[in-house]
Amino acid sequence: MLEIRSDTLPATLAPRPPDCNKGDFGQVVILGGAPGMAGAALLAARAALFCGAGRVYAGLLDERIGLDPSTPELMVSHAAASLSLTAPGCLVVGPGLGQSGAARALLWDALTTELPLLLDADALNLIAADTTLRERAHARNAPTLLTPHPGEAGRLLASNSAAVQRDRAGGVLRLSDEFHAVVVLKGAGTLIKAPGGEIRRNSSGNPALAAPGMGDVLAGIIAALIAQGMAAEAAAVVGVWLHGAAADQAVAEGIGPRGLTASELPPRVRRLINSL
Repeated sequence: MLEIRSDTLPATLAPRPPDCNKGDFGQVVILGGAPGMAGAALLAARAALFCGAGRVYAGLLDERIGLDPSTPELMVSHAAASLSLTAPGCLVVGPGLGQSGAARALLWDALTTELPLLLDADALNLIAADTTLRERAHARNAPTLLTPHPGEAGRLLASNSAAVQRDRAGGVLRLSDEFHAVVVLKGAGTLIKAPGGEIRRNSSGNPALAAPGMGDVLAGIIAALIAQGMAAEAAAVVGVWLHGAAADQAVAEGIGPRGLTASELPPRVRRLINSL
């Protein structure tokens, strides 16, 4: 098992040339944000923005929301209108998605995209409960990433979180093989497995990450790295390390481990990205 440390990261982002423009740095679309859960999608979108994606769209199922006041740079629209995405880019489905009929229909359409697709949260729960969605996920040829916590991984494996925690390496291996996907099994010592690759274990992070919205932020970080040109496995590895290192930085500053919020993480990730 390979350890993920600052000196073993597989890739970094290239310096930005003087004549660059936002179109050079890809697009990220976050699909989710059902009524009462819009914050999850906005957290993921904000993280993608702070991590340098050129354009970031929050496609929300809650049609009442048309603006994120704290980050007006985000383009907020209805989820179904946000499925059109051109390369380079990454589509994220799941933060605050819910499990309604509209959520399932949105996921069904997203699974046909030919761009990298990151599946998180309720997208994983829907796939675990629906054989047709599962088969459609299996059939994808474009890069697919799954970012389950142990409970979601257990449902995907027709098991439970306790069984996954007893054999985390076996769980991440089975999921990667079944879905031909880069799998990020979250938790203490997050594990990452890509098809044909070795299992990697993250060394950064601390209990401050056991807080609401942290997984949404991680999804946005990874998507932004992919949009800027990283391969899916490298983006997962670098994104997971950055996520944990930002939490370590916050704790070193006296912010946490108790009370660190997901909203406080992206500015610290931005600082780390620019220092690599």
